Amino acid sequence: MTTATTTTAPVHVRGLVHRYGTHGALDGVDLDLGPGVTGLLGRNGAGKTTLLRCLATDLEATNGELRLLGRDPGRAAERTEIRRRLGYLPQNPEFYPYFTAFGLLDYMAVLKELGGRRARHDEVRRNLDRVGLHDRRHSRIRRLSGGMRQRLGLASALLGDPEVLLLDEPTIGLDPEQRIRFRGLVSELAVHSTVVLSTHQIEDVAALCQRVVCLDAGRVAFDGTPDELVDRARGHVWERDGHPGEGYTAWRLADGRYRVLTPAGVAPGDTDGLEPVEPSLEDAYLLITGVEEGRR
Repeated sequence: MTTATTTTAPVHVRGLVHRYGTHGALDGVDLDLGPGVTGLLGRNGAGKTTLLRCLATDLEATNGELRLLGRDPGRAAERTEIRRRLGYLPQNPEFYPYFTAFGLLDYMAVLKELGGRRARHDEVRRNLDRVGLHDRRHSRIRRLSGGMRQRLGLASALLGDPEVLLLDEPTIGLDPEQRIRFRGLVSELAVHSTVVLSTHQIEDVAALCQRVVCLDAGRVAFDGTPDELVDRARGHVWERDGHPGEGYTAWRLADGRYRVLTPAGVAPGDTDGLEPVEPSLEDAYLLITGVEEGRR
């Protein structure tokens, strides 16, 4: 890692590169992230999880500059301090199956050095209540459903109200009511904390994020507000009664019409019956990442 420059951003990334053998997962990522919620979008393999693991100090970058909360994760003492002030929910969290929900969170709170026994237990109870698991606090993890385990992972990430919160696909397995509760928790924490939310759930991004970063092949393809991303799709989203033919991203809607996307610089070959429509955030995401699989 190169010598860092001075920055006040809680998350500061310059030229970040990570390779798995000969495969480049990240290829020169530049980001400065401050308080609020940033949505991290990209198709599978774009580098989202690798970036979050680097930010979580779980993975060391191959090259580039990284500062978290003004500290260098490459130095052991500073990395320990970062981890005390950071929350991380990995995409597929693994737990000790014979721990109780309370016991697991208490163990994680000990690792984060969250005060004495009484204060630590109060924090554990508070977070179990925040995710709706207070009544299951004495249940062993192996007896919890997938959605409950996901909420337990979120409770673990929220311990101590971290200054930087990294969430990788956090709403997998949550029902609609639980997802609304999740959004409320994250939006409250984001008033003073930096939250990075990696997800394929575009509606979560639309509901929560003030900023969107799209990764494509390990590079930043877009960095801006949701409205700015939607603006990029204007003039490239259409509807018509029949399928437009090969070469277009299109799918059938519930009313039988087809929604058609045309990338920048590509005009529809047959304009007969095509009606321009207001783009959605999902339309803009599909256009900027070129995701077409399963849409034709």
